[in-house]
Amino acid sequence: MTAPPMSGDSPELLEAADRVWRRWREVRVQGGFVARNVDTGRQFGVAPDRPWPLASVAKVPLGLVVADRIARGELAGDATVTLDPAERSYGPTGLSAFRHPATCAIDDLLLQMITVSDNAAADALFELVPPAEVTSRLRQWGVDAIHVRHPMQLMYEAATRVAGPDFTLGRRLAVEGARPMGGHVIDSLDVHRATVGSAVALVDLLCRIWTDGIAEPEATAAVRGAMSRQLLSPRIGADLQADDIRIAGKTGSFLTLRHEIGVVEHGTSRVAIAALTTSERTARIQQDVDLAVGAAARDAVEALA
Repeated sequence: MTAPPMSGDSPELLEAADRVWRRWREVRVQGGFVARNVDTGRQFGVAPDRPWPLASVAKVPLGLVVADRIARGELAGDATVTLDPAERSYGPTGLSAFRHPATCAIDDLLLQMITVSDNAAADALFELVPPAEVTSRLRQWGVDAIHVRHPMQLMYEAATRVAGPDFTLGRRLAVEGARPMGGHVIDSLDVHRATVGSAVALVDLLCRIWTDGIAEPEATAAVRGAMSRQLLSPRIGADLQADDIRIAGKTGSFLTLRHEIGVVEHGTSRVAIAALTTSERTARIQQDVDLAVGAAARDAVEALA
């Protein structure tokens, strides 16, 4: 396979980008990767501008817009929403898995959405701030390469329309259903229909969130706080577990997609990372992919921190 576009602010960083791509090809994934020192701006990347379906990574821009509306007084963070199990979005965690009606404040829906990737919480927020409004607010902030197009439930419905409830068949179609120019038989994997973003656009967004360069300061603080409480960091954090390292992140997983974005703090350094991958294999568990992302994140912190 021809190597994708790579970028780096020095020969050493270009070599780091090449190592990421070669390591990912060994485990049969394609993807976009960008790592940037939040304070110095030094960075490197692989396929930085290519759009990828975002899956649950989309919860970060949604959370930012919701938090900004709360900070501006357009929504009340303590206002409550009741979710009925018959109408909740599919998902294995949080309110999605509750068997009885549950009432939750908007502030806490945002926290649930980020910390345990709760799809029901996300779609309850999408009811208040629809996808088109999220994208419109991003454009007002100068974010042009992230397109939020649908709630989380439609991501699953797009897959079940072509594969039924069999996720094994869904993963096979995810691999075999790719079409030219980013098209796909599953709408939520089609870059023209899905919620999409590029690695560099997501790193730009993270850097602005971490430096209060977007939205209201109360909103960026809320998103940073929620991301710092993400329950697991199985990709960026796979090889960065230490007492002096802090990771604030958000995963995104769907069929063959295995993403994570976040900011790694080590000493006084802050490194923003976006790792967006799609596998060419159909296995449900691909720990080698998570470890390959973790190795890329470790190399990025060592090179940029």
